[in-house]
Amino acid sequence: MPRMLECGEVDQIMNAPVIRRALAPRFLVAIAGFAAMAGSIDVAWADDAQPLRVAGITTVYYHNAHADMFLSRLLTGYTLDGQGEFPRLRLASLFIDQFPDNDLGRKLAAAHRIPIFRNAREAVTLGGDRLAVDGVYLIAEHGKYPESDTGQFQFPKRAMFAQVAAVCEQSRRGIPVFLDKHLADNWTDAKWIYDEARRLHIPLMAGSSLPVLWRYPPRDVERDQPLREIVALSYHRLDSYGFHALEIAQALAERRRGGETGVKQVRTLRDEAVWRAIDEGQIDRKLLDLAVAQAKDRPIRRDKKLAELVKHPHLFIIDYRDGLRVSVLTLEQLYIDWTAAWRYADGRSEAAVFWTQEARPFMHFSHLMQQIEPFFQTGRPTWPVERTLLTTGLLDALLISNRDGGKLIETPHLAIEYKSDWNWQQPPPPPPDRPINAQ
Repeated sequence: MPRMLECGEVDQIMNAPVIRRALAPRFLVAIAGFAAMAGSIDVAWADDAQPLRVAGITTVYYHNAHADMFLSRLLTGYTLDGQGEFPRLRLASLFIDQFPDNDLGRKLAAAHRIPIFRNAREAVTLGGDRLAVDGVYLIAEHGKYPESDTGQFQFPKRAMFAQVAAVCEQSRRGIPVFLDKHLADNWTDAKWIYDEARRLHIPLMAGSSLPVLWRYPPRDVERDQPLREIVALSYHRLDSYGFHALEIAQALAERRRGGETGVKQVRTLRDEAVWRAIDEGQIDRKLLDLAVAQAKDRPIRRDKKLAELVKHPHLFIIDYRDGLRVSVLTLEQLYIDWTAAWRYADGRSEAAVFWTQEARPFMHFSHLMQQIEPFFQTGRPTWPVERTLLTTGLLDALLISNRDGGKLIETPHLAIEYKSDWNWQQPPPPPPDRPINAQ
C-alpha cells in the first residue's frame, strides 16, 4: 500500500535528486498538486522493471487508423510485425467508440486478452470505482463524426477527456494523458481540456509526428537566433493536414530568440487571392521557391507555374506578436511532401523536407511514441503542451477566417508564451516498406 504524505512533505520529495533525474529508477506519478486540495495524498510509485499500464481510448480502431498506429505497436512492437523492440508500456484496457465493418480492435483485444469497456471511465478504472491505470493514450482522429461550420471533424475529445479527469479527481491522483494531434476541434474545448488538466494536475502532452520526422537535409532552426519568416507547404484537407503543417512551423518557430511570444492575428486566403498575395510580396517568394525545391519523393512539377497546377489553393498567414510571419500554402489537389523554409533576421535562409514513410510500418509513428514513453514514465512532457494549445487555437482561428471569406482575425487569446528545451534529432533509417494493406 502507498503511504500517505502530508502537504509539507510533498515539495521535499518532488525536489529530491532521485525524482528530478529524467532516468530515475523509480518515479513519482504526477500527483503533488492535490496536496493543496486535500489534507493528504496518495503517492504512487512504479518499478521500472514492470511496464506501465495504459488505457487506449479511441474513436475507431481499424487497419492503418491512428489507433492502429499507436496501440497496435504496444501489442506487436514498433515495427508492427512482432519483431524487434517493443514499447515499455502495456495496453491494459480499451474503449472504442465506433465499430465499423473493418474493425480491428475487437480482434486484437481478443487475441491479446485486453478488455474492451463501455466508456472511457471504465477503461481507466478497469471496471472498478478508482483509477487503475498509469496513463492514457487518447486517440480521436478517425471515424464517422459531423463536421463543424469551419470544416473540422467534431471528435469527442472533450467528452472522453472529461471522463478521465473525473476519475482522476475522484481518485485524488493525476496520470499522464497523451492526446493525438490537436487538443480539440475548437478553441473553447481545447482551452477547457488544458485548464482542467492544470486544475487537476494531470500531466498533459499532445501533438503529431511531424516535428519528429526525418528531415532532409537534417536541419533545424538555430536556437536563440532571431527569425523573420517561415514558409511551409502542405496538401489535402485544411483541418487534419493543415494541423500537421502548423506543427512543423511551430516546432521551428519556438526555437527563435526569446522563445514563443504568441500570435497577434491570422488570415486565410483562397483561390486567386492566394496568387495575388504571393505576387504582392505577402510571402517571401524566394523562401517559397526554396520550400518547393526541397521535395524528396513527391516533387512539384517545375515546367508549370503553381497557379497552373492548383486552381483552389489556400494560404494561412500568421503574424506573431514579435513580428515573425509564418505562411502555410496548401496545394490541395497535389500529393506532395511537407517542406518548410525559414529566413533569419540576418538574411540567411535554410530549408528541409519533413519526410514520412508512406507504407507500413509508418515508422514515424514509432519515433513519436519513443518521445511519448518518457512522458508516461516521468509525468514530464517531452515538449510543452502549450505548443499544441497554440497550434490548436491557430487552426481554429484560421478556419474561422476561411469560413468568413478571408477575414482578418485578431487573436488576443493566443498570446501564449512558452519556452521549449526539446531538440529534434534525425531518426535512424526506416525499415523496408511493406504494403499498406499488409500487417
